[in-house]
Amino acid sequence: MSDNLTVTLPSDLEVKMVRVFDAPRALVFEAHANCEHLKHWWGRGNPLDCVMDFRPGGTYRFVEHTPDGEQYAFRGEYREIQAPERIVQTFEFEGMPGHVCVETLELTEEDGKTTVTSVTRFDTKEDRDGMVSSGMADGARESYQALAAYLAKLS
Repeated sequence: MSDNLTVTLPSDLEVKMVRVFDAPRALVFEAHANCEHLKHWWGRGNPLDCVMDFRPGGTYRFVEHTPDGEQYAFRGEYREIQAPERIVQTFEFEGMPGHVCVETLELTEEDGKTTVTSVTRFDTKEDRDGMVSSGMADGARESYQALAAYLAKLS
């Protein structure tokens, strides 16, 4: 499947990313809700340590291991879960503690394809611009390409 990630900046505090997957919504949702699935695609498909308590008020922590031997840790808390259409969670890169954003994932299905719309809201424009300049879109694009390949194996 071709890369069809679109990234926009709908406000000074937000980044919006939209990607269509050739898979049913329930499967795409499950791929976000379970470490055994996340390990195959999150973090650009690199090896991933994953601990998650997938429930409102539950927390998660992911550690991506890159080919050059680096480790990048991310953590957050699940604020809202409405299976299979919505996940709201906080997101913090442990390398820059205190910069917590809120991600809202909306999943819609049409004709067996699922559109994932992610809106990430930052506290300041500087935080948003810093995340954008850090390569957020490239990382998301690579992770979503890995997710599309993984979903194709499951379907």
